[in-house]
Amino acid sequence: MKPLIITAFLVFLPVFSIAQDTIAAYGGNVLYGIIVDGDTILVSTIEEIYIMPMRKFESKRDMRRYQKLVRNVKKVYPYAKLAKKKYDEVSAILQTKNTEKEQKAYMAQVEEELKAEFEEDLKKLTISQGRILLKLIDREIGETSYDLLKEFRGKFSAFFWQTFARIFGHNLKSTFDPLGEDKLLNEIVIMIENGQL
Repeated sequence: MKPLIITAFLVFLPVFSIAQDTIAAYGGNVLYGIIVDGDTILVSTIEEIYIMPMRKFESKRDMRRYQKLVRNVKKVYPYAKLAKKKYDEVSAILQTKNTEKEQKAYMAQVEEELKAEFEEDLKKLTISQGRILLKLIDREIGETSYDLLKEFRGKFSAFFWQTFARIFGHNLKSTFDPLGEDKLLNEIVIMIENGQL
């Protein structure tokens, strides 16, 4: 009986020693461990979290204004995310086009597709939602709407649309300032991304 127990112990000993520094599965997640001075220590990464200050309002009017901003951001943020996705796709495809003529033809095709898909929805946005969308596009892509127009449509088109936007109180050159004037907007976006709003 003793030789059987000793043999089983020797056979399973490598399994026990390997199990401490290999990957293990727990609840569908892969866990890693390292051995330090004979102890197994879990090595893991966790998602980044943001802790926002508790919002205090001086009046009900301020609270309603904040709630309206949240509603507006929730409405236009998906468009900003789509703009980022489309920008990445278009930029990648444009690099495969050899001539300026091919690039212009492709851009005309993309413009028609975007108009067909989004024009009616975007026409329904309010002025404040449009301003928020311009800021969020800059946040997502890292370029102002004016710069994007200039890059894809040319200087004249960018100038024309900037002039047109200024008539209605917009500025296509406005940048996203997460630490300054757009701090509240940035906090709302982060809370939306984290499922807190």
